[in-house]
Amino acid sequence: MGLPPLTSTLSAVRAGLHFPPIWRETRTPRELARLLTSDAFRAPDPGLGGGRPVLLIPGFLAGDGSLNLMTTWLRRSGFRAQRTGIRLNVNCSAQALDALELRLEALVKVAGRPATLIGQSRGGTLARALAVRRPELVETVVALGAPQLDPLAVHPLILLQVGAVGALGTLGVPGLFTRNCWDGECCQQFRESFDQPFPDGVRYVAIYSRSDGIVHWRACLDPDAQHVEIEASHIGMAVSLQAYRAVAAALQPPAADDAFEPVRLAA
Repeated sequence: MGLPPLTSTLSAVRAGLHFPPIWRETRTPRELARLLTSDAFRAPDPGLGGGRPVLLIPGFLAGDGSLNLMTTWLRRSGFRAQRTGIRLNVNCSAQALDALELRLEALVKVAGRPATLIGQSRGGTLARALAVRRPELVETVVALGAPQLDPLAVHPLILLQVGAVGALGTLGVPGLFTRNCWDGECCQQFRESFDQPFPDGVRYVAIYSRSDGIVHWRACLDPDAQHVEIEASHIGMAVSLQAYRAVAAALQPPAADDAFEPVRLAA
């Protein structure tokens, strides 16, 4: 993701006029309180995961800390849940994807089986691209409020943040995406991954909310995915009881006839 051309920016801003009011994102503290007092969070089923590996990928302007509660909940549910090492998800998409691929390889090598990728917002777009690149390493992709069909289908205030990060990256600030990431060679392979069919044999669940105040919900409806609608804010998908229930449903153990084949990576 980088600074988009002006015409694309204006088009996305016009689409943003139809977004739910961004103040709806203030629901997040209430969503968090409801989650923390729920039996689903406080007493999860420890047999759900069975040691299956999960890699959690945070969203734009967020780091691993934004998914700490979900990571803890997954571990208590019996999953081998791992963070990405991302402090702030603002890097060039190609570089971010390369780093995630290494992290995924290491996780799969230790677990001995394909992993589930859970990505929120931009993290979901990276998860999809990673599954297209390395389908043999991925069992399931769960995207939380990820604008897979149009990464610019976001609220105008978020577009301003995208533009600011892209401008700073273009000026040479390290660790930030640049204008070149949007239409240059560095992220060409990443962009092309969205024109490729999603791999057979990898489950793909897109969780979305019509009252998302940041990402337009229609942009989350990737035709390759199973769509699951919840009622939640965008930020709150990381702490929403409905989101956790949807994630738990997506992570049900595979049927016996869909049993995984052990993955062996080169040393």
